[in-house]
Amino acid sequence: MTFAGLNLSPWIVNQCNSMGLKTPTLIQQNCIPRILAGDDCIGCAKTGSGKTLAFALPVIQKLSEDPYGIFALILTPTRELAFQIADQFSAIGKSINLKKCVIVGGMDMVVQGLELSKHPHIVVATPGRLADHLESCDTFSLARIKFLVLDEADRLLGGHFDDQLKTIFNALPKQKQILLFSATMTDTLDKVKHIASGKVFMWESNDESGVATVKELDQRYVLCPNDVRDSFLIEVVRTFRSTNKDGSIMIFTDTCKNCQLLSMTLNDIGFQNVALHAMVKQRDRLTALSQFKSNHTKILIATDVASRGLDIPTVQLVINHIVPNVPKEYIHRVGRTARAGKDGMAVTLITPHDIKLLHAIEDTIGTKLTEYKVNDKEIVTIFTQVSVAKREAEMKLDETDFYEKRMINKRKKLILEGKDPDEIEEILERKLKKKNRRKLAENAYNADKCA
Repeated sequence: MTFAGLNLSPWIVNQCNSMGLKTPTLIQQNCIPRILAGDDCIGCAKTGSGKTLAFALPVIQKLSEDPYGIFALILTPTRELAFQIADQFSAIGKSINLKKCVIVGGMDMVVQGLELSKHPHIVVATPGRLADHLESCDTFSLARIKFLVLDEADRLLGGHFDDQLKTIFNALPKQKQILLFSATMTDTLDKVKHIASGKVFMWESNDESGVATVKELDQRYVLCPNDVRDSFLIEVVRTFRSTNKDGSIMIFTDTCKNCQLLSMTLNDIGFQNVALHAMVKQRDRLTALSQFKSNHTKILIATDVASRGLDIPTVQLVINHIVPNVPKEYIHRVGRTARAGKDGMAVTLITPHDIKLLHAIEDTIGTKLTEYKVNDKEIVTIFTQVSVAKREAEMKLDETDFYEKRMINKRKKLILEGKDPDEIEEILERKLKKKNRRKLAENAYNADKCA
């Protein structure tokens, strides 16, 4: 099968060839002809299987036949994924002078409003910021869109974006093609499939092995005590680097604070890295991702904002510093490596308290993780250095305005809920006192442990 056999126009086939895309993947082979035929579509396939092009190619072809703006709306759960999708639309649509804009939080709303008023062909957006624009201005309309695409649909329809999606859907026309794509099938998508049975083309990867991750991915675990988790993490990086000098590494952790602390600690020890989490300004987030993608910095430490959809071919190792509570999030995290047929490794740090989570992940993905061997003697050697570096990072972080953005967002949320201004300050002050008491307790515990 070639792209020419999918009813795509010759100019699109040539554009794919110029980008090194010769053979369509299974999801592209099955979904593209049905989308071109006018069917709604639900596509579900493993990470790295080419889902973005499965909807981008037919949307661009239909746009070239009847160009106008705003022609298609693509919704994604994360900002970085929105920029990546927009770049792929630009690359394919370059020869037809395709115009796109990205509408995400953390960027200037006035500038975004001006871009929307120019009626670009493709709008790629996160639900929150697009809903803000719909509620605050009338310089653009979504009433004539031809396509609505939900990328990472399981996350978008999981309940976190319900209010924003309601605002957006109210602005859309009744007649449109709806395309839903995801790497993991959830109860929500399953309900959509059954409700729309007969009206929607549904394609799900039929893997007879029952394994939810790709066969090229080597999945390992390291069993470690909780108190020395960071030392084990560094030893895993050192062990991997002993045989692979150039491969990029993504490290996933649970919270913004842990992400920032881990980044500062590793930088202090000598492992140059960049951090990506919700408390980083959007411009800095894009800069960090650009440095990592260009291989200028070979380690990226992130929360789950980077777990979905990002395509970075150089990533050869994914480390779970903290085990995700939801098995499907594990699938998305480890899907950042071993993409498009390439090899990759994923190592998850497991404490005795995480055994049940490990078993849940293994049951979900349909395979068993094997142990990744590290040198315990080296961990004893570096433990003191790592502990001191992390403690210094904690003190530096306490001196910054790290939580300023979070407090601003909480204040905005309370204002929207109609709280009295004096009451808002009292609520925030109570939260701050509670956080300070917790911090004092942590410091006392650390002092006792060092003693």
